Order: sequence, then C-alpha cells, then structure tokens
Amino acid sequence: MVALLTATACSTGPSLEDRGQVTAPPGDRHHLTIGSAGFTESDLLAQMYAQLLNQAGYKTSILTVANRELYEPALESGQIDVVPEYAATFADWLNARTHGADAKPVGSPDLATTMKALRTLATPRGLTVLPPGRAVDQNAFAVSAAYARAHGLTTLSDLGAAKLKVRLAAGDECVQRPYCEPGLRKVYGIDITGVDPKGVGTTQAKRAVQDGRDQMVLTTTTDATLDSFGLVLLADDRHLQNADYLVPVVNRSRAGSDRVAKALGRLNDVLTTRDLAGMNQQVDGWRRLPADVARTYLKDKGLLT
Repeated sequence: MVALLTATACSTGPSLEDRGQVTAPPGDRHHLTIGSAGFTESDLLAQMYAQLLNQAGYKTSILTVANRELYEPALESGQIDVVPEYAATFADWLNARTHGADAKPVGSPDLATTMKALRTLATPRGLTVLPPGRAVDQNAFAVSAAYARAHGLTTLSDLGAAKLKVRLAAGDECVQRPYCEPGLRKVYGIDITGVDPKGVGTTQAKRAVQDGRDQMVLTTTTDATLDSFGLVLLADDRHLQNADYLVPVVNRSRAGSDRVAKALGRLNDVLTTRDLAGMNQQVDGWRRLPADVARTYLKDKGLLT
C-alpha cells in the first residue's frame, strides 16, 4: 500500500509465514496461489483475483503474507503466483531492493513514467506487471465538511489560497516526507503550523479533526470511514501524490499467460477508487467477509456468473 500506511490486518486466508519462510501447494500449472498482504483492501483484491481466475478455469488458494520482504521473494520463486500491488510504492520498493536503500525513488505522480520504471525493475526478477486499472489508493488529505463549507474548500489549492493556519494530524514521519508537510508547503503553499503525530488515518487522528483540535488529517483515497467522522477529502489537484494505481503482479513462468491477464484485466474496466472504498467499508464497518463482498461486487458488475 501507500508508503506511509500502517495497515490493520483483516485476513481471509491462512497465514503461512514460518520463521521467514513462505510455503505453498506443490507446483501445478492449473493451480494458482494468490498473495494477500493481510489488510482489508488486499484481502478483497486477492478474493476478486481468485474468483475471476476460478471462473477462467484455474484452481486457486490465497496465502496471507503481511510482510512484503517475504511475499515478494515468494512471488519471484513461484511459491506465490499473483499478488495485488500499488504501482509507485512497489516500484520504489523494488528500486531500493535493487539499488540500495538510498536509491532515488522512481515512483512519480505520472502513471506512465511509474509503470515504465516498475516494469524495468520487475522484468529481471521474473515478474510481469499487468496493466493498471482505474482504482488508485494514494495518500490523501481530509478536513471536516463544516470547515470545507465555511472556507469554500474542495481542493488543496483552495486551502493554500485561503491562507489558513493548518495543524495536520498524521504520522510523525510526515514532517520530512516530500508528499506530506514539505510537499503541502512547496506545492500548495499551505501554512502547516505543526504535525500532530496521531498516525495515518487513525481514529484518533480523525477525531482530532472532527473536534477541531486539528484542521486536516492524512489518510488515503479509499478510506471508507470519512463520512462517519464528518470529513471530506480535498482533491490533490496539482498531483503531489505518486501514482499508486492497483496493478496485478504475476510470476511470469507460472502465471504470465494471456489467459491470466485476460481474466484479471476484466476488473480494470469496472473497479474504481470509490468502489474499493465502499467494499472496504462493508468489511471494516459492516463486518462482512471479504470473500462475500468480492463475490457480490463481481456478480453485480457482470464479471461472475
């Protein structure tokens, strides 16, 4: 997920991590193992991938491996065949793994540039990055609906132009991350008076904005709980955030076929950021099972019979 996020686990598949090892069913070209990173959104995507691949004639299972340091090597080795990823974040992660932790980031707000860099890094590792869809899970900034109405705010540019003093609820790393406080100042001219270290999109952070102790909160574009706190997102109209579009990444030798690409590509035409936020809400707020939410969505969209 987005680089700042700390995800809450809501697993649907078995976690098969054991002292740094990932185990999976024996190699079978008709059986594909889908990886989930163990948080709600990843579970939902893994379920949708599995159900679409089942319909395409594959048998599937889902492995929950919350640590990218474990599931990416398992993807390279073929222990995992398919995993949902985020374009810019995964590009930067592979770049750091390839060129060192101090390597200049290659993810950017431009999707085409990001995808080119990602595929350049993934290909030598035996991975194929399938085309991105419409859904994107980026860092985002929200204010209270009342605050937005009072000051006529719909975009981050509006907030900068309003010359308001803004205390930001976010993770403590926000003070140095280029897409957080420094970027808000440089790109939008927003007067950040301080960062309240309550975490990224946490309940405490949202309540601080709801109560007026802070004016803005760092969250994500697929946050399903904003309405319950009376919060609204301000559009990133100058594209500060990186292009973290959802992309399926597959092990080329085991799942690099046109059949797999076609099955998963059907999701690209329909799944939107709003759809994903709504499904997250059904799991996190309504306590529905990811498998059931995924199945209902795919059937409603005519992707599953």
